[in-house]
Amino acid sequence: MKFDVLTIFPRMIDFYITQSIIKRAIERGLIEVELTNIRDFTADKHLSVDDYPFGGGPGMVMRIDPLYNALTHVKGTQIKHTVLLSPEGTAFDQDKAHELSQMKDGVVLICGRYEGGDERINLLIDEEISIGDYILTGGELPALVIIDAVARLVPGVLGDERSNIEESFTSGLLDYPHYTRPAEFMGMRVPEVLMGGNHKEIEKWRRRQALKRTMSKRPELIDDAILTADDYKIMEQLKEEV
Repeated sequence: MKFDVLTIFPRMIDFYITQSIIKRAIERGLIEVELTNIRDFTADKHLSVDDYPFGGGPGMVMRIDPLYNALTHVKGTQIKHTVLLSPEGTAFDQDKAHELSQMKDGVVLICGRYEGGDERINLLIDEEISIGDYILTGGELPALVIIDAVARLVPGVLGDERSNIEESFTSGLLDYPHYTRPAEFMGMRVPEVLMGGNHKEIEKWRRRQALKRTMSKRPELIDDAILTADDYKIMEQLKEEV
């Protein structure tokens, strides 16, 4: 899986991808992250990637010409899915992460800046993606969010493939609570069921807790979750306990 990131601040991306799970995935050849500095594709001595907006107004607008040159260089003759990170885009979620992970030729992530980009940039992309309804300084943080979320879905990136299956949102529910040593800390004990070694009972407890947590914290997720008849019985019990 290859990610091409177009940015004017490649060091922001580089620091993150040289840490932890992403670093190990790159070293093992499971993913590749190629950074392209848009400034390298400008035509003037000042390496300008932005300019004042036509018609006046505050701020600066990212120019289309250096971005086009950079994108042409990165894509070559390949048909790579191209994403512009933008607050106007489709909300990024686990389903979108799965979709991007299936892009065989990789994904190009364009990090916007300033007041936005020249409107003609939209002719160069396949879609816009947003990581939330708020304004950031640029697209570097959203790009890292997408790289991290998508990379975890690439086979072999996580040490235990079950981790990916059991994480929050994979089944449409939030994750169940996790515990580790010590078994007791300041009077707070780990639930006994997790200590008993009965794996069937552990699975039942975890499912119940996942449903309980989702109903409490993110009830809107229930409508789209993959639920069984037993799940509905558990939810009825949980409602009666409130």
